[in-house]
Amino acid sequence: MPFSTRSHARSSGPYGPGRPNLGYSSLHRFEVSSTRVGYRIAGKEIGPRARRNDSRKGPIPNDAREDTVSGWLETYRGIVYRWKVDHNDHLTVAFYFARLGDAARGLLDALGLGLDHARRRGRLCLTTDCYVRYLRELRVGDIMHIASGVLAVEPDALVLVHKVFNTETGEVCTTVEQRVHHVDARRRVSRALTPAQRRVAEGQRVDWDGPARERRPRPAGLEGFRDSARDTVKPDEVDVFGQVALTHYVHRFSAANGHATAAFGITPGYMRTERRGFSTFEFQLEVGGVLRPGDPVCVRSALVHVGSSSMRLLHVMTNERTAERIATLEQLGVHLDMDARRPSPLPDAIRERAKAILVV
Repeated sequence: MPFSTRSHARSSGPYGPGRPNLGYSSLHRFEVSSTRVGYRIAGKEIGPRARRNDSRKGPIPNDAREDTVSGWLETYRGIVYRWKVDHNDHLTVAFYFARLGDAARGLLDALGLGLDHARRRGRLCLTTDCYVRYLRELRVGDIMHIASGVLAVEPDALVLVHKVFNTETGEVCTTVEQRVHHVDARRRVSRALTPAQRRVAEGQRVDWDGPARERRPRPAGLEGFRDSARDTVKPDEVDVFGQVALTHYVHRFSAANGHATAAFGITPGYMRTERRGFSTFEFQLEVGGVLRPGDPVCVRSALVHVGSSSMRLLHVMTNERTAERIATLEQLGVHLDMDARRPSPLPDAIRERAKAILVV
């Protein structure tokens, strides 16, 4: 449910806007930033800037990618299918996380910490924290790709970073900082990365210019929170590592958000009648527990801030059998004009109802 903002810097795609894919593999290296992306091959830059000076030299041969020198890897390339679009008419946040799962698995595999590592060594890289900024919308039919790298290497963890691009325009649509901990697959206890694994990860480090993270005060307990989602974990939610995939956590949080905003008047009926929506522009997701098929899950939510058009909600997911806190999501979004695709001020009546149920 990301919101489109036009104030962020434009980026060019790895082939430049309009440049065809020349058949490179889906895990290739290229240079990427918030302002441009391009290949550097044998000391020469390939991309929109290079084309202005070297446009007559023809296509780059497929095997030229062997000489690239940047740390970024392309880890996903695909399209926005209609069935992955929500009632706000853009790619739903849960399916962003499905694609980020692809990206993380691709990067970890390139680092030697993927599925083969899990099978041979009984070690996993589990996500414990994600900071996501949704900068621009992706809508039905948009083509997209993701570039990934390593931001930090810790004794038992890595911080991965991803940029989601609209391939047609070259614009950065979403940035992600993802912390993964290296753990024993059975006991779920941290295991130190070996010196060799750390060296490989250090070799994949990239410069990062994503938006800075803001830590905000949160309620100390759950007083004032409302039940907003409840169901049971299904067997088909488990991924190739034997873990419940993050996309299913986010599906539950999305359902919770619908109930939480309806409590102060942003109901499905209101949104349909007034042509309004709720569009997310930031996630701070923390995962501290483990879900397994059959676990009963409940999400409780609270509105913790309301502005002119913006809202901040806090969602807490628990295993109802054990009372363990599984995950927490801080979600920021705006009241969206569905036709203008811009934030719209909250009606006074809705704002007053929202203020009446704030939890601080």
